[in-house]
Amino acid sequence: MTLQDILDPLLDASWKGFPHHSPPLRRSAVGTQGWNVLRGDLPLPLAVIRRDALAGNLQWMQDFVGSHGVSLAPHGKTTMSPQLFRRQLDAGAWGLTFATVTQLRAGVTAGAKRCLIANQVFQAVDLQGIADLKRSHTGLSVAFLVDSLAQAELIEAWYTANPHAQPFDVLLEIGVDGGRTGCRSHGQALALAQRLRACKGTRLVGIECYEGLGATGQSDADTAYANALMQRVQGIAKACDEQQLFETPEILLTAGGSAIFDLVAEHLKMELSRPVLGLLRSGCYVTHDHGTYHRFMNAVAARMGCGHGLHAAMEVWAAVQSCPEPGVAILSVGKRDISYDLELPVPLGLCKAGETAMTPAPADWKITGLNDQHAYLRGSGPEHQALRVGDLVALGISHPCTTFDKWRWMPVVDEQTNVCDAIVTCF
Repeated sequence: MTLQDILDPLLDASWKGFPHHSPPLRRSAVGTQGWNVLRGDLPLPLAVIRRDALAGNLQWMQDFVGSHGVSLAPHGKTTMSPQLFRRQLDAGAWGLTFATVTQLRAGVTAGAKRCLIANQVFQAVDLQGIADLKRSHTGLSVAFLVDSLAQAELIEAWYTANPHAQPFDVLLEIGVDGGRTGCRSHGQALALAQRLRACKGTRLVGIECYEGLGATGQSDADTAYANALMQRVQGIAKACDEQQLFETPEILLTAGGSAIFDLVAEHLKMELSRPVLGLLRSGCYVTHDHGTYHRFMNAVAARMGCGHGLHAAMEVWAAVQSCPEPGVAILSVGKRDISYDLELPVPLGLCKAGETAMTPAPADWKITGLNDQHAYLRGSGPEHQALRVGDLVALGISHPCTTFDKWRWMPVVDEQTNVCDAIVTCF
């Protein structure tokens, strides 16, 4: 796959949301076609990204890490969009984070030189994949997570069978009881760090944790939780440093989802015997959302004493396709098009058929259910009664990750929904 294939692929009418009448176009040509979403130039449903909100989010997060003395390695799994990877790197991101070696490959092809895999790697095919990428991309840095002796032994066995390979850079993962992966105790973590130092196939480069699953949106509880977790992280980092278990000139200390990133960022700086690089790994900030992360950001803004900072940049447009009963309108969008894993979509606005202006959705409008291709929009006021087949409705999302993976491409639009650019995804 060439850089043009991944950054500027050819789009055509086989891609959901692409105009049926248009000839195939390079992604870079989409913004010059004069298309407008509200004018009906693109088939619905359609996921779009708001240009100005996207640019604001990229700048805000980069300013945040800069003001806190840490760096940013955004989680690429959120978007899996090479164009957005490049935007994040160009904005000043230290590198990119991924969850799998397949995702890593897409990021490296898009130009990432420093990468983390925030997951355990142990299968021979994946270890070989990392080795191949590093061999074919001079200067590429990749580190992944280790949380068990069993995983360490699998890595060492592969390395022994491949004596010409380079050792793998690894991060010791710290976890919490009842959570996902990660060492549960200080003793377990230190013993694993000692084993990694003894392994010929690994180089311990830092300590990692993920705090997102424990976030509640309640500042008192989240502050206590983040402080306790990060004190554990710092404790094991200090113990590893004292025992000279780290094997690189710079120690990585990394954490951070998109929910309580402000509470962990302040703990990513500490004094050890060698320089420490704090890395925040937020991903959903790039488009934010209208639900879960919006509420978390309200709490972040209150703690920081600042404005909201991040703004929802993604929305999904659908048409009213049927008004079968009073108080019910069926929209042409469903589970195949929009996220529903955390919360159902939120009605944002309405554009009447034949018009090109969006008005806010009434407060009583609510999406009450989704099928594969249909959404149930309910309301009781006169605005809902006035809905007609052909009217357009904008929906906000909760959790951008599971909307991105439903689209091969998304137009980028301005405030008047003129299409000015496009991104593609590679899930």
